[in-house]
Amino acid sequence: MGIKNTPVNHHNNYHAHVYFEQETLAFATKLCEQAGDLFSLSIGRVHQKNVGPHPKWSCQISFSSQDFDAFIPWLEKERHGLTVLVHALSGNHLKDHTDYAYWLGEPAELNLSLFKN
Repeated sequence: MGIKNTPVNHHNNYHAHVYFEQETLAFATKLCEQAGDLFSLSIGRVHQKNVGPHPKWSCQISFSSQDFDAFIPWLEKERHGLTVLVHALSGNHLKDHTDYAYWLGEPAELNLSLFKN
């Protein structure tokens, strides 16, 4: 399958990881807060360090297949150049971050070694 550019709604639950840097911290924080408010989504911490497989600072947004069709186009429109990793929550972390991963913006190289035994 590989990583695709356009998210497809094939799973029950997802994460969107909004990537940012010091210069875009305020914008990314506001974007994630807006997503939570507008769509009643669960927003994770705004990490000002690399966490897990993520190669940049990030904030996680949790959402379901029911939110997908309204949330993803909104996020694509409102991200203003930020990269966003969208991936399924299938229970298989490696597949979630590879086969079931999609990008809004420029793809980033994930540290997948965390998921390999």
